[in-house]
Amino acid sequence: MIRSVITGTGSALPAKCVATATPDHTFPATATQVQAALGCGGGVAFDVQAVCSGFLYALATADSLLRTGMATKALVIGSETFSRILDWDDRTTCVLFGDGAGAVVLEAQDVAADGPGILASRLHADGQHKDMLYVDGGPSTTGTVGKLRMKGREVFRHAVVNLASVLKEVLEESGTSAADIDWVVPHQANARILDATARKLDLPAEKVVVTVDRHANTSAASVPLALDTAMRDGRIKPGDLVMFEAMGGGFTWGASLARM
Repeated sequence: MIRSVITGTGSALPAKCVATATPDHTFPATATQVQAALGCGGGVAFDVQAVCSGFLYALATADSLLRTGMATKALVIGSETFSRILDWDDRTTCVLFGDGAGAVVLEAQDVAADGPGILASRLHADGQHKDMLYVDGGPSTTGTVGKLRMKGREVFRHAVVNLASVLKEVLEESGTSAADIDWVVPHQANARILDATARKLDLPAEKVVVTVDRHANTSAASVPLALDTAMRDGRIKPGDLVMFEAMGGGFTWGASLARM
């Protein structure tokens, strides 16, 4: 079967997808600038804007391109400069967020049923809660960049419920159980959300990769940064079953399960 395998390397990259809520320009897409900088023309290049869920949205989109044969390799990037949109007088938000970037390379490979690759993904959105986490500006409204605004308590409540629900969906689709998971690589929102989500699924805390104390909340960059940290220090190894999950403003949320 054809699956999107996280390889970490690649030369010809016909698909470039950048997840970001803080692009360099209103347009063109940051992905086209990455394409030019890397000298890998051709194929498609586009941005995805789902805030903290952006990397999961981009990963699932690239996976779909590879599964349908529209591309053979894809570069998926999560990148943010949240320091540009923080209100430094609002201590309830400015101390939580950071800047960062991370990436993975996906490659379509014919693998065995128990081989590596992305096994299942689920994405969701609910725009009725957009006023709980948003930026109060934009080129078509105020003409300014705006600043980040958040109702932390309400976001926490929705995050725990939504993340636990989507994780269960992915487990059911892939025919696995929470006990099968070797590692959870979550969006690094805050430690309370990470702990509460793990408890809802009866996942031991030691299986959750936590980097929020080192990187802060870097929005779309947090999942690839946490993945890189856990791979570099040897925690995540080939063959491990890894769950990615995230929730962001919008609200948007999602999860992906991959065999490394």
